[in-house]
Amino acid sequence: MSETTGASYAAAGVDIEAGDHAVELMKKWVKKATRPEVVGGLGGFAGLFDASALKRYERPLLASATDGVGTKVDIARRMGVYDTIGHDLVGMVVDDLVVCGAEPLFMTDYICVGKVVPERVAAIVKGIAEGCVLAGCALVGGETAEHPGLLGPDEFDVAGAGTGVVEADRVLGADRIRTGDVVIAMASSGLHSNGYSLVRHVLFDRAGWELDREVPEFGRTLGEELLEPTRIYSLDCLALTRTAEVHAFSHITGGGLANNLARVVPDHLHATVDRATWTPGAVFDTVGRLGGVERLELEKTLNMGVGMIAVVPQESVDVALSVLADRGVDAWVAGAITERGDHAEAVALTGDYAS
Repeated sequence: MSETTGASYAAAGVDIEAGDHAVELMKKWVKKATRPEVVGGLGGFAGLFDASALKRYERPLLASATDGVGTKVDIARRMGVYDTIGHDLVGMVVDDLVVCGAEPLFMTDYICVGKVVPERVAAIVKGIAEGCVLAGCALVGGETAEHPGLLGPDEFDVAGAGTGVVEADRVLGADRIRTGDVVIAMASSGLHSNGYSLVRHVLFDRAGWELDREVPEFGRTLGEELLEPTRIYSLDCLALTRTAEVHAFSHITGGGLANNLARVVPDHLHATVDRATWTPGAVFDTVGRLGGVERLELEKTLNMGVGMIAVVPQESVDVALSVLADRGVDAWVAGAITERGDHAEAVALTGDYAS
């Protein structure tokens, strides 16, 4: 009579030892993404953050945001490059926080994999930690989950949540915007982390391009262009609020410029944005041309070269542009705020993009 082998977690596809090794590998990166308020280190059941620092606020409001990076993870997987996707994750979260004027304080992450490969998980966390450093916030913890049978051995997804703080009487938004305000656009680093389902469909399914294809318009391979990390604007925006009067920010993500800017435009006002004030990067034209994608569809899916908007009073324009230039952010006056009048929509994009 033969003996039967009992079921085990390892036999089901979950490798606890590999998970422990991944934690050890990521520790050095997490240590780099810290702030003085962080209490304890990696390995606890929860991250600790000393809230006594908030006593300097008259009425501190906590802001929270959560996001992922969508199907851009497929590009990282296919490229075998895992240490940049974390920048995207941090950017998508902290730049939502800063829209209301909040300073990002800390983040947590969630990494779901089909199979724990310690070096791969550590590389993902490295990117998240580096993104947190760029954003001025701490990475206080996270979770790595192994889901064999649901994800393939090389498949993964990432998500994150962040917390920030803002003084109640300094919250930015629609109620501050006035007629005569100016719309300042800040350049994106590329596609950021939105619209990749459309981009992948056009470039891979319809055009049949490969990631290693050299694209002269990009000056690099297709894969390198598509994996360009999302720009993180949080410290730039906070510097702007400290040196110039800012009425509102808008993070240009899914939905495009018009739809995201509309979220901070009051019902009685209207924003006009002139396309002729900038030239979208080559990747946007390439997606539109190869896919026969109409401009309106591109504009409601991709950022078209603008990753963040600041709405400021006229008298703050010069200072705002100077601050952003000093910080290496390409920014320009793109439009203005007027009375809604006969305009049915909150935001109108006018003219044609500069060539």
